[in-house]
Amino acid sequence: MQIKLWINNSEYSGDISPDILLIDFLRSNGYLSVKRGCETSNCGLCTVMLENKPVLSCSVLAVRANGLHVTTIEGLQKEAAEFGTFLADEGAEQCGFCSPGFIMTVLSMAKELKNPTEGEIKKYLEGNLCRCTGYMGQLRAIRKFLKSKSKEDAK
Repeated sequence: MQIKLWINNSEYSGDISPDILLIDFLRSNGYLSVKRGCETSNCGLCTVMLENKPVLSCSVLAVRANGLHVTTIEGLQKEAAEFGTFLADEGAEQCGFCSPGFIMTVLSMAKELKNPTEGEIKKYLEGNLCRCTGYMGQLRAIRKFLKSKSKEDAK
């Protein structure tokens, strides 16, 4: 099946099997930040943005991305590093295995929600699991990151 899509603003086209998952397509093209964790669409490790909305790439067929734009953390290095600093400052960066999917979700949240409550933040993050942290450091980092973003937007 012919497919054409953009990954981090680079065009890809070619013939793919109609049953290949987006995660497998991305990884086979060198986007190794997209990780497989639970195999049940529950952990968030495989989160990417499809047309600027977070999706679980382990639950999306690659053909569903035909004609669309996919963004991985490799395409958001500056933004990811900025938020990563907030995580490190709060002692919330542990093994890093879940970080790419978690960061993709937070960056999407920053674009979508303005001044979210803690409950809204937790709701947005429901599909992201981390086995190393107690989530409190992550929540502090997210609140501080979002606060810095709202200050930037106010300028």
